[in-house]
Amino acid sequence: MMKYMLNDTETKRLRFRLLETDDFESWLPFFYSAEALRNVGMSDIKSPEAGCQEWIDKCLKRYAEDKGGMNVLIDKKTGHFIGQCGLLIQEIEGETLLEIGYSILPAHRGKGYATEAAQKCKDEAFEREFSNVLISMVHIENDASKQVILKNDMSFWKHIPYYKGHPVNIYRITRESWMKLKNT
Repeated sequence: MMKYMLNDTETKRLRFRLLETDDFESWLPFFYSAEALRNVGMSDIKSPEAGCQEWIDKCLKRYAEDKGGMNVLIDKKTGHFIGQCGLLIQEIEGETLLEIGYSILPAHRGKGYATEAAQKCKDEAFEREFSNVLISMVHIENDASKQVILKNDMSFWKHIPYYKGHPVNIYRITRESWMKLKNT
């Protein structure tokens, strides 16, 4: 069923599609960035290839279990693989929440792709009534992602000192707040 996927959704510059095993080579450069690996809690991978395979396997498992997942982001103009963004079911301190997650390839960072994709995920999730609250988690040292979260109208909710191996801050937005913002 894949309820939370944005397959075939588009923004001004991006097309969303499902991740495929054939995306391995396109996604591999992400796993050569120590900063990126720290930010996604994968600093202990054995090799970039092993990390990339682990990511793809986890993503495909999420799809199969209908727990959301990352969509591949394709630049509509160039056809380039930009990164990934999606809606993910997360268990946080005993609560099931819907997260907007994103990871952009190093060559494409700083161009607004994460913000554009994250805003689309937020709008789609609330329009389709997937949840009344959305969150985004960010490693406490990841200032670039924090800026994306703030541009996505999310507010600080809580700090978790140890989530899947690293300290995170969690930001959130309610459907009610989103509706008020849309009507202003």
